[in-house]
Amino acid sequence: MIPHVLPTYNRAPLAFVKGEGTWLTAEDGTRYLDLGSGIAVNALGHANPALVATLTEQANRLWHVSNVYRVPEQEHLADLLVAKTFADTVFFTNSGTETAELAIKMARKYWYEQGETDRIEILTFEGAFHGRSTGAIAAAGSEKMVKGFGPLMPGFRQLPWGDMDAFEAAIGPQTAAVMVEPIQGEGGIRVMPDEDLRQIRTACERTGALLILDEVQCGVGRTGRLFAHEWAGITPDIMMVAKGIGGGFPLGAVLATEKAAAGMTAGTHGSTYGGNPLGCAIGAKVLEIVSDPEFLAEVGRKAGLLRQRLEALVASHPAVFEAVRGQGLMIGLKCKVAPADLVGAGYAEHILTVAAADNTLRLLPPLTITEGEIAEAARRLDAAAARIERTASSSL
Repeated sequence: MIPHVLPTYNRAPLAFVKGEGTWLTAEDGTRYLDLGSGIAVNALGHANPALVATLTEQANRLWHVSNVYRVPEQEHLADLLVAKTFADTVFFTNSGTETAELAIKMARKYWYEQGETDRIEILTFEGAFHGRSTGAIAAAGSEKMVKGFGPLMPGFRQLPWGDMDAFEAAIGPQTAAVMVEPIQGEGGIRVMPDEDLRQIRTACERTGALLILDEVQCGVGRTGRLFAHEWAGITPDIMMVAKGIGGGFPLGAVLATEKAAAGMTAGTHGSTYGGNPLGCAIGAKVLEIVSDPEFLAEVGRKAGLLRQRLEALVASHPAVFEAVRGQGLMIGLKCKVAPADLVGAGYAEHILTVAAADNTLRLLPPLTITEGEIAEAARRLDAAAARIERTASSSL
């Protein structure tokens, strides 16, 4: 008999009733150190006092009016994002998947308005994840996501990860856009080298193709810069943002230049809930906190401490771990065992992590994690790895 909740998730046997900072409390009262942050969503931790105060204040005023009217909170957040980024304009959504849909539409509509109605091809990269709508899975193209859901939206070409010769051969006058994650999250915390991002930007300028950056997981301070592409010294034409921008409240945004957004006129896109007063009030508070240079410097400092601990962990457990990779507080532990086994061993040690592709364990702690919590995380991960080693030795 099918469960009342559609069984599309392989859920862990855990349920949480309270969160505070980097900690979650389960139904039985057990406290877990959360290095997943709801998959990079709770950027400022659980029940952050500043966000709770902002939510409460806004909830007592106004929740929802729809985009039939002006939404001052939406305009304020858009002003902040434009002031702090490359963008000239912003559209608000409720999720990262919705940002992918608009980014695809925006790029193709741009070329339609230019009179190049057949210029629809978007180049993407193997291992990408842009969401689970039919358009987003067509963009990623992996068999795991697309099998059984055809026919797929046409006009995407997936390229090998890291093969810049293949990229240069593929991009040309037929290319509408290039869509890329500066750091692949679901793909295994694979960092696109700065020189590759710069090469992609240069090729887009040469061919006229629009550059779409998916910073849904790696943006909003996660790498120690407000957005990850800043490390490469480039800017996109269109950028997808979600997860951390809402600090736990469902919120996403598509940022764009005036040029890239030129085709998106009245009636070409919409959202009932996107940009509602509650979400935008919280988003503005998150952005105010995360964009502060001192806050970002602290993210970088703590990321260095965590990486040192993790390098030592890898050295201590060579049969379990292979390497540390990632940037800032978006860290991957490349494993020699199944990441799911480490996640399970972590449950026993009361620490929460997230599995990813390419045999990688993801660590995405709140940006507010403390030095003491970093030390505790290393201790618990060490204990989880030891559990794996004991299990392996007992099975011999």
